[in-house]
Amino acid sequence: MTTHEWLEALATVASVHRVQAAQRTVVWRRWGRGSPLVLLHGGHGNWMHWARNVIALSAHHEVWVPDLPGYGASDLPPEASLEAMAQAIRSTLATLVPEPEPMALLGFSFGGLVAAQLASMRPAVTQLALLGPAGHGGTRRPKGELRPWRPALKAQDQAALREVMRHNLLIHMIHAPDAVDELALTIHTRACAETRFRSKPLSRATGLPNLLAPYTGRLLVAWGEHDVTADPPSVMSQLNAPQAICTQHTVAGAGHWVQFEAADSINRLLNDWLAPPTKKET
Repeated sequence: MTTHEWLEALATVASVHRVQAAQRTVVWRRWGRGSPLVLLHGGHGNWMHWARNVIALSAHHEVWVPDLPGYGASDLPPEASLEAMAQAIRSTLATLVPEPEPMALLGFSFGGLVAAQLASMRPAVTQLALLGPAGHGGTRRPKGELRPWRPALKAQDQAALREVMRHNLLIHMIHAPDAVDELALTIHTRACAETRFRSKPLSRATGLPNLLAPYTGRLLVAWGEHDVTADPPSVMSQLNAPQAICTQHTVAGAGHWVQFEAADSINRLLNDWLAPPTKKET
């Protein structure tokens, strides 16, 4: 099976829901049955940021994954603000998972910042997991400069586009060169080509600590050991998260796109953390 066939098969087993709010459409996909779990992708991403996770997580959960507004097949939000982005997700999600219903929320990178904002707006978010979240305002560890990819895309130069995407994945998203496989290149190229929302100003701001400070549910913050967007120990010390409810985890050998590069480790971590506590734990 080719990469394109594998992605098509993964998409086919999901149900697709095009939900309107304020005359704008957000496209949601659902896998599995069980307690609701919402996954929010990162900047220059779409639902495929979770391609290596949705099946493992849907074994125990009803997994909902949107294309965030301005990404993939979803319309742009009404304004370029974190609040407008989160409100669009909240409004459309409410038609799929009614707001009184308890749910878990998981966000990656920019999606982690959106998830924190959504958790501050929607009731009954009992568990909030953030993977390499943006918006911390702390130390970053860049490996080099990203290269522009739009000229190669416009020129339909597939060889040049593949080369620049591989470079950018290794600079920003993935640590190990052999992890930049055909699936990673396909997902990243498609997602970049469909990105219309500029998340960088929001991702580089400092809103995450204030959003987490009042959160009272269970919190997980996980990073790849080599995540270039943060220095995990220093950033964790800056987050205004009550330590009693916060679990911290670092995945050895992985970069920023940790749920892709270390999918097996992250899937085990999330399924264990999301499971109801045993009587001994309570």
